Amino acid sequence: MSEIIATYLVHDEKYPEKKAEEIALGLTVGSWTNLPELEQNQLRKHKGRVVSIEGKDSEREGLAIIRIAYPIINFSSDLPAILTTVFGKLSLDGKIKLLDLQFDDRLKSHFPGPRFGIDGIREKINVYERPLVMSIFKGVLGKDIHFLVEQLKQQALGGVDLVKDDEILFENELTPFEKRITKGKQVLNEVLEETGHRTLYAVNLTGRTSQLKDKAKKAAELGADLLLFNVFSYGLDVLQELREDYEIGLPLMAHPAVSGALTSSSQYGFSHSLLLGKLLRYAGADLSLFPSPYGTVALEKTSALSIAAELTKEDVYKKAFPVPSAGIHPGLVSLLIRDFGIDSVINAGGGVHGHPDGARGGGLAFRQAVDAILQGNTLSVGAEQYPELKKALQLWGNAEVTV
Repeated sequence: MSEIIATYLVHDEKYPEKKAEEIALGLTVGSWTNLPELEQNQLRKHKGRVVSIEGKDSEREGLAIIRIAYPIINFSSDLPAILTTVFGKLSLDGKIKLLDLQFDDRLKSHFPGPRFGIDGIREKINVYERPLVMSIFKGVLGKDIHFLVEQLKQQALGGVDLVKDDEILFENELTPFEKRITKGKQVLNEVLEETGHRTLYAVNLTGRTSQLKDKAKKAAELGADLLLFNVFSYGLDVLQELREDYEIGLPLMAHPAVSGALTSSSQYGFSHSLLLGKLLRYAGADLSLFPSPYGTVALEKTSALSIAAELTKEDVYKKAFPVPSAGIHPGLVSLLIRDFGIDSVINAGGGVHGHPDGARGGGLAFRQAVDAILQGNTLSVGAEQYPELKKALQLWGNAEVTV
């Protein structure tokens, strides 16, 4: 029988065996022992199954890890149905956290995975042997399109590979969606002709859900490079709809806004690896942003690494780029490469724009930091060669490690 297996962390549970059976029944057939034998035979193929229970130990009193298998004939093959089945009313039932979902091959076939993934994004910019560098528009609310385009130009001249809108940059009169695409494409082509370096721009796809597909198709017609998407404001299924529409056909960059309400508790909600890693990848994200372990909105390191592992592990889907973010500056590059490897994106906002030489200098400093580390040098040694990197380390410090 084809099944999906859910793994839960249950707190304050004195009788995990009883709790596991309650979950298996409560989220499927509802009751069992009181049913007549004929009805049991009719419902047996729909009944949830307790796979395993890892009980309490001396250091984790009251905790249990429970695995339940749900027959896939119980639900339609879409994420809203799956999440409602395995965690719908259960999410309201005390201290319980959904850690993982194990899809079998039959169920996986209903989800697209990334259209481009790591290899496809690399092919677009012809960069293969290093982490990508990304920067963010900053301070553009209330500014016009000329300000935004100039900022984009300076970031591209600094050698960054990707530039994304701020997630709070919505449709507005000063920097309308379509002009951001056309004007941005124009200036990035100018930089490409001048320097030979290609920078891709991720425009923020926003608006009412019913309008998103048409807006995304228009972006594709205008030559957009990527779409930034606040997926947890809309839902994973909306992301999948965008991914599966071949008239759109653009890389999708998933922003983690709102996800903290679903993942941050150690007792409730979803694990980071499931929500920001596995499910985003299955639904079609090519890049997933999440807090790094080092910056201003730091995520516990094990959780951050678990997200990256889910995005890049071997699977039937293409691998997606991990994008550890928030409070990143050039002095952290050695840590980022050590922990996330070269198949990652180094993403910075203030760490680019706050450079003494502006956004161009900030971009150069990041590229110089990456080059120094991959050449086997320390950042301090690199700073002796590169003035922009030296200024960045003087400003933000240097979390030096040996990679």
